[in-house]
Amino acid sequence: MWPEPHNTQDLLQQAGDGDAKAVNELLERHRQGLRKMVELRMDRRLARRVDASDVVQDVFIEANERMVAYLAKPDLPFHIWLRQLAQDRIIDLHRRNHAQRRDIDREHGFQAPRFGDQSSLDLAAQIQDHQLTPAAETIRREMEQRFHEALDVLEEDDREIILLRHTEKLGNQEAADFLGLTAAAAGMRHTRALRRLKEILTDRSTGE
Repeated sequence: MWPEPHNTQDLLQQAGDGDAKAVNELLERHRQGLRKMVELRMDRRLARRVDASDVVQDVFIEANERMVAYLAKPDLPFHIWLRQLAQDRIIDLHRRNHAQRRDIDREHGFQAPRFGDQSSLDLAAQIQDHQLTPAAETIRREMEQRFHEALDVLEEDDREIILLRHTEKLGNQEAADFLGLTAAAAGMRHTRALRRLKEILTDRSTGE
């Protein structure tokens, strides 16, 4: 999902030497991964109103403005730093969107759907298999829906570590850096989250 670290380091070195083209290439190399991250973090109602590409572009503008400060003190890997900028932007968008939705709901007497305000995961876009028969495709979609709903039931900390490790493919240390945890603590949270996810899926499969 993210570019090779050694290429990123070369570009960071060039950017630190004042090469503007290196900065542009550095950001472009991270566009696809950052866009996927944004898509996974926006809930469905917000995604209908805000394009992930626009969010990424806003993040790039902010990254350009803060690049000199980052290069002077790169405490985090570059892609983790970009993720933090994107996460802050998404949180702000959700906050504003939810405030607007609450105003509309109060005005019209609407009830928010059970999972509407939580981050969603469109697994279908990631694991498409054009070889599946129609029956197998139906089963796969049902399993994806169950998994999606189970993720929504998880506590925020558990859901975040699952997304970091299994969707964005971050290693344990990278996830720990982003979350501000030790590697050991991140590993324990990941194990707990997987156990909880399995419990939810098992309970739902048995109808409990």
